[in-house]
Amino acid sequence: MRQYSTLVLRLALFVAGAIVLAMCGGAAWLAAKTDPASEYYVLSYVLLLGTCAAAIPCFTALYQSYKLLGYIDTGRAFSELSARALKIIMRSAFVEFLICTLGGLPFFYVVAEKDDAPGLIIIGMAIAGAAFIIFVFASVLSTLLQDAIAMKSENDLTI
Repeated sequence: MRQYSTLVLRLALFVAGAIVLAMCGGAAWLAAKTDPASEYYVLSYVLLLGTCAAAIPCFTALYQSYKLLGYIDTGRAFSELSARALKIIMRSAFVEFLICTLGGLPFFYVVAEKDDAPGLIIIGMAIAGAAFIIFVFASVLSTLLQDAIAMKSENDLTI
């Protein structure tokens, strides 16, 4: 059963990676197809830059999640390697949150003002909020894992 659940999670990681890769490709296609005389020409390249910048910590977190699933499969879930992977996931999620908040929200605001579509700002806030939720969840899991590792090492020393 354990192998099946980690297999499903690995599949979910690959799907998430494919979605992020498709978003980068879509942003590149949009930037290439935008008319240089258009008022959206610069915004399309800002979108491309922001999407690719946000993809870096996202793929880092996905890779560390994949490694974490490998640790779970091999019975090393309560190890320092798992704790290190969780810390990297936490940092990647925080960087993603910063990129989405500092770069994404102003972009969504400018586009929403030009198109008179305030719903775009809510979409930007949802993306930044998702990254923040992942950061908080990874932080809590990291703390719990550190406590579990400490308890495990204490129990290993007990005869």
